[in-house]
Amino acid sequence: MKIGLFFGSFNPVHIGHMAIANYMAEFTDLKQVWFVVSPQSPLKKKTSLLADHHRLQLVSIAIGDSLKYKASNIEFKLPKPSYTVNTLAHLAEKYPQHSFALIMGSDNLETLHKWKNYEHILAEYDIYIYPRPDSDGGELKNHPRVKFVEAPFMDISATFLREALKAKKDIRFFIPSPAYEYLREMHFYEK
Repeated sequence: MKIGLFFGSFNPVHIGHMAIANYMAEFTDLKQVWFVVSPQSPLKKKTSLLADHHRLQLVSIAIGDSLKYKASNIEFKLPKPSYTVNTLAHLAEKYPQHSFALIMGSDNLETLHKWKNYEHILAEYDIYIYPRPDSDGGELKNHPRVKFVEAPFMDISATFLREALKAKKDIRFFIPSPAYEYLREMHFYEK
């Protein structure tokens, strides 16, 4: 089965993430989308990151009982910081019956050349690109393993949502309902 790996901090997961995953599962050749909750990106600071298990739980709740999506904690068990190339090698060994592809925004494609062993990733894995503001994908946009998709343009920022929650704004329609209820119940991002 061909599985799309949607890496992210999902801090918190929101309707933009869900819409992109839904598009990938319904309008491409990907049969499933796994939300790979990243404990720490080597290119991001960890300052406002909710605990790993809480972000995983929010993704699990957002997915519900759908069989097309999976919340993955695979990177929680790997050495930190998390490098995508290492995660891909681990997944290929653990699930040899599947083939994997990456899902990322066009803005991430622009910085792919900064990733550890990015040439190996490009040689071995398809990369499905969804549109992001002010980004055309950069120098790698014409690489044969890069596939641009016409997913809906989703300009929703987790940073915006965290700030809104801190300011006690009602943002219930930006986060899948069950995840929003859990988030509010646990008082996440309120300080």
